[in-house]
Amino acid sequence: MAIPAAWRGRLRLPVLSAPMFLISGPDLVVGACNAGVVGCFPALNQRSSEGYGDWLDEILARLAADAAPFGVNLVVHRSNPRLEADLAITVEKKVPLVITSLGLSRDLIEAVHGYGGLVFHDVTNLKFAEKAAAAGVDGLIAVASGAGGHGGSLNPFAAVHEIRRIFDGTLLVAGGISTGRHVAAATMMGADMAYMGTRFMATAESLAVPRQRAMLLEARAADIVLTPAVSGIPGNFLRASLAAAGRDPDDLTPPDKLNFGTTDARAWRDLWAAGQGVGAIDDMPPVAALVETLHRDYVAAFASAEVSRFR
Repeated sequence: MAIPAAWRGRLRLPVLSAPMFLISGPDLVVGACNAGVVGCFPALNQRSSEGYGDWLDEILARLAADAAPFGVNLVVHRSNPRLEADLAITVEKKVPLVITSLGLSRDLIEAVHGYGGLVFHDVTNLKFAEKAAAAGVDGLIAVASGAGGHGGSLNPFAAVHEIRRIFDGTLLVAGGISTGRHVAAATMMGADMAYMGTRFMATAESLAVPRQRAMLLEARAADIVLTPAVSGIPGNFLRASLAAAGRDPDDLTPPDKLNFGTTDARAWRDLWAAGQGVGAIDDMPPVAALVETLHRDYVAAFASAEVSRFR
């Protein structure tokens, strides 16, 4: 178990702010990194490869000297026509971390390793974890039950335990993580880092629109619905957003074609992904203030565990 050596001393918390489609932009990434957690964004949040390169330049110019590293998410699925161009820009800018999803590419891994970058891959089950480990990724993200967007069905405890048995690289876990105590629990169960999306969606710097923000504050875990109706693969979405868009939240009929937003983001514009950790969200602070709160509660969790543990 290990956090990457190059990251040690640069993190205030073992947290990665997940790259969220149509949500994560330069402000959120820079805010996260300068506060001491890893910030990431999907390359496809910029609607062209040229714009993606511009965002990278902006982020690099705004990061503090002691900032945590940042990363980008590249969708490897064949439906993404920009992968080759975006990867070339990623290599040119030497992005420290690349998170791959919806497919593996050994050529991509080799290209990123060529300039000293790291590759993490998100997985929803042990079969995918084994394939990614064999391909040579540096980290695995166990996207467990309750995670926002495309997620798995495994309990986080089971996912971490089983993946750890076959992988000794950096292991992250996602699924309902919203507080500093949750982060502490993730590390106690054997993960190296927590992968947090929904909680960072509810920050001043995110690209979430006003009604989306209101839904996050109003929602509880029961208001999250797991459905393949948006992309063709089961994902967790805010029930209220599906209803507001005229969709039946209980209709599990997938679309005719898979849609990951690689060619048409409109299907995702008003259908909002979120994880089951929404019940712990009751404010929209700046990222720096959120990280401060997470850190305080993370430290308190370990202090209380030390006091109350069986001896």
